[in-house]
Amino acid sequence: MDRRTFLKSVPALTVLAGAGSSFAQDAGTASTTTGELQPITLPKPQTDGGKSVLAALQERKTIRNISVEKLPPQVLSNLLWAAFGINRENGPSGRTGRTAASASNSQEIDLYVALPEGVYLYEAVGHRLTPVVAGDFRARAGRRGAATCPVNIFFVVDIAKYGNAPFQEPGLKDSEIQKSYYYVDTGLIAGNVYLFAASQGLAAWFHNCDRANTVKEFKLRPEQRVLFAQSVGYPA
Repeated sequence: MDRRTFLKSVPALTVLAGAGSSFAQDAGTASTTTGELQPITLPKPQTDGGKSVLAALQERKTIRNISVEKLPPQVLSNLLWAAFGINRENGPSGRTGRTAASASNSQEIDLYVALPEGVYLYEAVGHRLTPVVAGDFRARAGRRGAATCPVNIFFVVDIAKYGNAPFQEPGLKDSEIQKSYYYVDTGLIAGNVYLFAASQGLAAWFHNCDRANTVKEFKLRPEQRVLFAQSVGYPA
């Protein structure tokens, strides 16, 4: 089923209601009527379909011209699961396993998702979006055109998670060596996003962002650092 057929046959709100989502109405409308964001329980991710891995590799590329059209809830759900969702309940050292590797399975990269109505934190456990701040902060992605993309994912490292890692890679508590770990781990997640986008006919664009302002506006702790952003949507 292609995207246009999907949108005609399964309206976004029907998908949300059928999936038990906390949305009762369009998220943007809810934000203006209630004055606050509500948690979003994402539909169960679909773990099959789309192009093969090899076909996705052939199609993988950066597309900077991205449509303002919103992603259906199911597509957003699949995107975030592919990026850094849980694919094993029993992963390394007894912790859940994720779709991208991380140093000592610390899972130190947090995904902050900027949608038109507000910023949310993706929680892999529970597969949901937790509200962070209401308002349109997509422009903090820091690139011309990114401000109107339907989804901007901000990669934020939480250094404190290294201390709670189930086992300790060499230098895991060394601030300089930590950089090599969290930059690699960010790249692994971004690569997942690129492959998912190629598999589904979406556009993806990994780039720098406004690090100074997002720290304050996303209410980050001192142990958290904004690294990069990635814009995703339909090709314009």
